[in-house]
Amino acid sequence: MTSNTAKQAVPGFFLAVGGACLTAATVGGQLALGLVTFGILAACSLALVLLGRRSETYQGLTEKAPDERFARIGGRAWAATGIVLTVGNLSAFIGDLASGRSGDPYFWFVATAAIAYITFVALFARHT
Repeated sequence: MTSNTAKQAVPGFFLAVGGACLTAATVGGQLALGLVTFGILAACSLALVLLGRRSETYQGLTEKAPDERFARIGGRAWAATGIVLTVGNLSAFIGDLASGRSGDPYFWFVATAAIAYITFVALFARHT
């Protein structure tokens, strides 16, 4: 993948996910929610296109072979995203249990995160 392809693929991915959300919401009878979701993801896509023109950081992260600094920034960003998603799902799971419900589907998100974490720690410990 060339650097230019990566710069187009990331915003394109946001648009594709937005289109899928719009389609699913429309099929489910939630057109307004689908339009809002698509709008948010389209705005994110536009922001990434604009960043791609001016931001050294974004350009560095979308290079074919980013240098150590940009690789570290990208890795830390993914780790922080994983923490936010795990804490959010854990909070929703606990809130669902406190409301007398089963905790599904949040339980499965939290369980998957825990299993993935343990698996990656074991995998990376062997290969570093």
